[in-house]
Amino acid sequence: MSEWVVLAIAMAAACAVVVAVVLLRHRRVGTEKNVDETPDVIEYITMMIGVVYAIVLGLAIAGVWEARGAAQDDLFREAQSLREVSDRAVVYPAEFRDQVRADVDAYVTYVVNVEWDHMAKHGEITDKGAELLEKLQNDVATRPPASDLESQAYQPIMDRISQASDARNQRGQNAGPGMPAVVWFGLIGGAVVTIGMLFALQIRRTRRELILAACFSALIAFLLFMIWDFDDPFARSVSVTTQPFEDLFPSLNLKG
Repeated sequence: MSEWVVLAIAMAAACAVVVAVVLLRHRRVGTEKNVDETPDVIEYITMMIGVVYAIVLGLAIAGVWEARGAAQDDLFREAQSLREVSDRAVVYPAEFRDQVRADVDAYVTYVVNVEWDHMAKHGEITDKGAELLEKLQNDVATRPPASDLESQAYQPIMDRISQASDARNQRGQNAGPGMPAVVWFGLIGGAVVTIGMLFALQIRRTRRELILAACFSALIAFLLFMIWDFDDPFARSVSVTTQPFEDLFPSLNLKG
């Protein structure tokens, strides 16, 4: 089932629950009770709960958005570092230059065509990808420079490989959901309490109040879905893609 279908169902369900509870409560209480006399303390508590929950939602959204941005930056750094390794290999003789570029291409192709799907499903990177990157590093490190030009290029190439390795490790740490369970408990529990306080205000069965209550509950459902969607930066609908690799290595057969 599509995640957007799940979102639509969740928002519709939140609206239906609020409207149903209001209608049932109104039918049970009847029209004799004066619904205009809501104690001031309930209005104050409702306002404070709404403010506190809005702050919690804002912090959660900012956190998952920042994590997604960091994952995107790490991926670009990994791709850019490997692109520079391939370009700087021009100083080597043709045979070794082709070997270095073949190592880079093999790693990039594996990451995009194989490891990416594994990372999205299992929330972790593979040992095979680490082996391919280690092979590139060993090939460059074990070949002594044969000229001054190669000596000057050696350390920058090794630095770029180290940067790619570091970015890869960061990508592995960012794979999978990162929001702790206790935070989700607070977010969902806070949503239930916040929406539940609507009934403490003794809202009536008027069209305007029902529409506002339904929209409010749908908004909270949407914000919770957005946090959940951003929480796993590589596996859900608004996820980080392999576009940096595809842009920097257009000659490879990358499935994207």
